[in-house]
Amino acid sequence: MKKIIISLLSALLLTGCHQFLTVQPDLQVDQSQAITNASTAEAAVNGLYNRLGSDGYYGSNFQSLAYLSGGDIQWTGSQGAPQEITARKLTADNGYVSSAWSAIYRTILQANYLLETVPNITDPQLTADRKNQILGEAYAIRALSYFDLVRGWGGVQLILKATRTPSDNTNIPRNSVDETYAQVLKDLTAAEPLLSATTNRNKITRKTVWAIRARYHLYRQEWEQAETYASKLIDDAANYKLAKPYSAFFANNAAATPESVFEIAYTNSFKNGHYNWWLPPALSGRREWAPNANLVALLNDPNVGGNRKELIAQTSPPGNLWYGKLYYRTPLGTDPSYIIRIAELYLIRSEARAQLGKTAAALADLNAVRDRAGVPASTAATKDALLLAIETERQVEFPFEADRWFNLIRTGRVATVLGITDATKYVLPVPNSEILADKALTQNQGY
Repeated sequence: MKKIIISLLSALLLTGCHQFLTVQPDLQVDQSQAITNASTAEAAVNGLYNRLGSDGYYGSNFQSLAYLSGGDIQWTGSQGAPQEITARKLTADNGYVSSAWSAIYRTILQANYLLETVPNITDPQLTADRKNQILGEAYAIRALSYFDLVRGWGGVQLILKATRTPSDNTNIPRNSVDETYAQVLKDLTAAEPLLSATTNRNKITRKTVWAIRARYHLYRQEWEQAETYASKLIDDAANYKLAKPYSAFFANNAAATPESVFEIAYTNSFKNGHYNWWLPPALSGRREWAPNANLVALLNDPNVGGNRKELIAQTSPPGNLWYGKLYYRTPLGTDPSYIIRIAELYLIRSEARAQLGKTAAALADLNAVRDRAGVPASTAATKDALLLAIETERQVEFPFEADRWFNLIRTGRVATVLGITDATKYVLPVPNSEILADKALTQNQGY
């Protein structure tokens, strides 16, 4: 953490337009002088969303760690770091791992500043309701950040206080997996009453918290709660629904559609880091990430992929190369980054209901997603058959999102599906630079 703290203190308040508020240039920044009124609080919360959507986090590297690990995406470039991910031969010096770890903790540290300073602001332009909204957003984003850390690295250091000097929040041992998950739930619980139950696909609301809780409870095998929280959004059909056809949520410059529960918006000055990695050179991209033959076959199968085949396309001869189309707005880089879609909540509820023995209801949720994709209804009639069908549905529904790897780990299926039997490889290594900087931080077994 010490390495991250030093770099963060020199650049805390990154705003939505990539500008910095004026802060002291040394390493020991007095943040009580940085967030003092309504305008600086608003800048800081905008900066928090920028942290979440940064290249290291949902803008590229964290998501790529997930889908490059999931067995369906191949690396076609020459860099060593992505090759380590696809081969699951990661080292503690992997640049993608280090970038993601640092970006997530920077997001947490920015949330901590907001949580500590905003309650003390007396500016009349910052109303009580707006204060609560900002605090709720900070709690929820910190919860999401720790959720991503625990599913990626296992138990981690819980840094819950603002960091004002490089010596703050160092020498803290790692918490357990259960303790880290408990903090996620604590933050989500704190966020919920502070937020309004409005619909906003680019900012955190109470509904966003419900969606994150549905995912959280699924990972914790708390089936009734997962069903309950997923239902809160599925039942809100006036605001959330499966886009038809499938491509309607991303094609033709679509953004913030009813399919989306929470997505990161990008602009010409704040680009989505994915924007040039998927498309071929003929379309101004680099095509260094590409769907492999198995995924191409699944998406092109009318009984499996259906109209989700619109996620991929093929170059003209002589290459005939398949490429992904979810991030296609090259050279603009303004594609949204999708964090939660309503399709996931249908599949969360389907799995929860299958685990609860509600077979017919589980099948109905699964088939809602399949119907949108234009594929025949599933006839899965047992819990085991349903769970396998849901696994395949996730594979073709979210192939370019941070989904498959984490869910195969969660369900204990990674050895069977991907052939990775060394359980030490089911978590990521802690960056070696962080281990060297903080003696209290220990490495994951096997690295």
